[in-house]
Amino acid sequence: MYQSLIASTAALLTACAATSSSASCDNRGPSPCRADIVDVTVLDRTTGERLAVYSHEGQRWVAGTPGHRYAVSVRSRWSGRILSVVSVDGVNVVSGETAAWGQSGYVLSPGESFDILGWRKSQERVADFVFTNLEDSYAARTGRPDDVGVIGVAVFREAYVPPPVSLNEAPPTESNQAARGPADSAATEAPAARAKGAPQSSVPSEARSDARLGTGHGPSESSRVLTTSFERAQERPDQVIAIRYDRRERLVAMGVIPDGSVPRPFPQSASAGFVPDPPSRW
Repeated sequence: MYQSLIASTAALLTACAATSSSASCDNRGPSPCRADIVDVTVLDRTTGERLAVYSHEGQRWVAGTPGHRYAVSVRSRWSGRILSVVSVDGVNVVSGETAAWGQSGYVLSPGESFDILGWRKSQERVADFVFTNLEDSYAARTGRPDDVGVIGVAVFREAYVPPPVSLNEAPPTESNQAARGPADSAATEAPAARAKGAPQSSVPSEARSDARLGTGHGPSESSRVLTTSFERAQERPDQVIAIRYDRRERLVAMGVIPDGSVPRPFPQSASAGFVPDPPSRW
């Protein structure tokens, strides 16, 4: 099934230079008083659940399950367009480059959310994110194992760009300014993954409870996006979110999850509902 961005015309991806602007709390300049521009969650696509976030020593963690597909869900809370540059294991999920703030990302309209399903291969398809052992991760298999185990989202607000005025046109007046709205020009398609010999898919090796978890290059599926232009309000991101992940057994051993058992919402009602067998006569 295609993930369409047509509803809000919010789509892909561009890495553009930033403009300088004075700090303020409006929608036109860098906003130091705004921290929560987006919400980011990690979805286990195999079970359909949203992964619980555990706080430990100032970091946020989620427990992944080897072999399960997952998605990074980004929801905008900002009143204007925003650019989310997303990395997994230190790799940009759009371009395949070693991640940096100034690279390509996903552009969202006000209030829009988008589930990032995998490594982008084109404007039409992605290779699924799948939890796997570190040595089978895309980053490790492309020679970049040092940052495996973290999901990053760097968020930029859009700079205010007044609509262009043609030299052949009269300056805008109140009557014609209302009809004139900013229009996005198409950007070039995001660059292809730079890593040489990128794997077509990751085949997880035998699971071990003590093995670190990474993100593999899973099967291909449809995920359609468009290209758009975007000018950042400032060079540094307005918000940076980092979510670390590993298998549950390791998080319990590290003290991230205090109890190794899986919480049950109704522990006294787990076996209720049917007639039990009678006691044996002998």
